[in-house]
Amino acid sequence: MAAPAEAQKYIQLAKKLPKQLLSFFKQFPPNTPRPTTAASNAPESPHANNPFLAASPLTNPTYNPFLPWRNPVTGKWRPPMVSLRRQAELCKLARGHGVEELLPFSKKQSFVRDAVKEEGLKVRGTGVGQRVKGKAWERTLKGRLEKRRQAMLGMEKMVEQWEQRGHGRGWKKWPK
Repeated sequence: MAAPAEAQKYIQLAKKLPKQLLSFFKQFPPNTPRPTTAASNAPESPHANNPFLAASPLTNPTYNPFLPWRNPVTGKWRPPMVSLRRQAELCKLARGHGVEELLPFSKKQSFVRDAVKEEGLKVRGTGVGQRVKGKAWERTLKGRLEKRRQAMLGMEKMVEQWEQRGHGRGWKKWPK
């Protein structure tokens, strides 16, 4: 008896979903493998003997429309069936209706985005005994400031030497 009640719950949920999600779930049902062409009861395709024409991502039950697909016969890659923009839209809609976990894996899902944010916050060089590389001017700043400080401390001595050598003749000392 639990099965019909659960089915009714899913039917009610499906009635509340937007058209975009319904059409996506119709084409790619969640968590159910699609039958391959050989296992289906449908009549054989006229291209069944030609492996180049029979190879399709839709014949693969584990196909994810959000990821690129490699043709097993030709070895060539084809782009994802669903663009990144549309993936983001579907994930937002599914998240809003509480069915995001039914979608196939995508970079646009909230748990993936959160994991990427966490990984991105880690800065190399912030651990114990590590230094952050920084810019060249940041790395040499301490040395330059120390050199400048030492020069300021020795400034009086430098001025005296300058005047002793005669380089310090100002305009007041010039003959009239």
